Amino acid sequence: MIAWTIYITFGGALVLLFLPRVVSRWIALLTTVAGFAISLIALFQTAIVDLADFKTIARIPWVPMLGMEYHLAVDGISLTMALVTGLVALTAVLFSWDVEHRQNEFFFWLLLVVAGSYGVFLSADLFLLFLFYELVIVPKYFLIAIWGSTNKEYGAMKLTLYSFFGGALVFIGILAIYVTAGSLDLNQLVQFQFPPQLQLWGFPVLFLGFGVLAGVWPLHTWAPTGHVAAPTAGSMLLAGIVMKLGAYGGLRVAMNLFPQGFHMWSTWIAVLAVIGIVYAAAVALRQCDLKFVIGYSSVSHMGFVLLGLATANALGVSGAVLQMFSHGVIAALLFAVAGRMLYRRTHTRELDALSIMNLSRALPFAAFTFVIASAASMGIPGFSGFAAEITILVGAWKAFPIAVWITGAGMVLVAAFTLRALQQSFFGESSATTPVGSAALSGDAKSSSASPTLITSSAERSIHPPEVAPITLPEKWGACLLMLTTLAVGLYPKVLLDRIQPAVEAMTFLK
Repeated sequence: MIAWTIYITFGGALVLLFLPRVVSRWIALLTTVAGFAISLIALFQTAIVDLADFKTIARIPWVPMLGMEYHLAVDGISLTMALVTGLVALTAVLFSWDVEHRQNEFFFWLLLVVAGSYGVFLSADLFLLFLFYELVIVPKYFLIAIWGSTNKEYGAMKLTLYSFFGGALVFIGILAIYVTAGSLDLNQLVQFQFPPQLQLWGFPVLFLGFGVLAGVWPLHTWAPTGHVAAPTAGSMLLAGIVMKLGAYGGLRVAMNLFPQGFHMWSTWIAVLAVIGIVYAAAVALRQCDLKFVIGYSSVSHMGFVLLGLATANALGVSGAVLQMFSHGVIAALLFAVAGRMLYRRTHTRELDALSIMNLSRALPFAAFTFVIASAASMGIPGFSGFAAEITILVGAWKAFPIAVWITGAGMVLVAAFTLRALQQSFFGESSATTPVGSAALSGDAKSSSASPTLITSSAERSIHPPEVAPITLPEKWGACLLMLTTLAVGLYPKVLLDRIQPAVEAMTFLK
């Protein structure tokens, strides 16, 4: 059943090219609802014991002369990633409900990103995985270049060039694997003993290639720029899904096929992870643009994923996969608030400007949503961020206790920049000149001209908040879906960990 997520999403994208624009948003909504529903049903209907191994669900000869097959498989890790893909895709459509500019094309490119992501998570053939992996790059570029804002051409080009650079490294690694083993089947390749010399250089090439998309330091700079330039749905997909493709590829391909190489380089992965956590958190603390804060926050939180992978034990790696799911939900929620609920209505993301608008009264639902998202991002107990990070840190303590101490400083910085962003966005107080947001724009890509100003006292602002459009029903549905998910996983992480951990324990680098 889970294979239909790919077919339905590609089918929905193609249908959008031929139907009138008035139904495009409904086609996109039905397509993403179907993908999410299939992933959810598969999660609960598949026996946990069946998710330990990467089991084939579809296998058709493709290019027999080269050994390429259309080969799909699923285990607990890929199923968890398919679930967060469906969830983020559905909410991205809801937060793009009033997009008017070239509506059919917008949802066409959005669905292509989603379909390619499903394909990566379910591929059991190396070339097929690489094909889906590269397929995601093209629609990302168009989503940002056409519907983005804030240096959108630069952001789109930078993201694309970094992605192609990482893809080139991945392709070199795949070629080395194919020439050495004569196969592209992941289930066969895990049984093959690659020479230690190949693993010594092949692992860092593959892992770094995938790591570019995961935001590994110092090749992370595309991420904040791309997030800021992208429309809201684009930022949600980038942080919620696309960055996970890199981490998943590093785990499924590099670590699983080159276990000796992984153990040779695991300490260096931990070093890069800790630097990424602390450095990105420190940079986020200095940002004045709310989207830049969240963009660097994503890099910092993806550092936890890399740290969990570097532990080389079942607990730490399981926590890394749970963090991929958790961060996908939380980052999507943060970008939804910053991009749609705030920027769409106030035409600014500058924290100083937002701090004097008294938005907690003007947009109480947005303020509540951002409080929940901030609590989850800081790792407050009861939310998915805490469950994932504590699992990673316990696993990391066994392997790199010093890294845990340094990471603690990074967690303090995460709390600092998150509380700063929350306070200035919704609960700031100032008697300075107050920019007042005009009527809501219909799309992310539209930027505001100079806003009129109104000089008021703090008391007057508390009575008369700026005139902004209320939060729409689709936005409320999308936000509630993400908030309920991070809360549910935080309160009962066992539902995912029971499916993730057996799949992790079956991987070669733990044997």
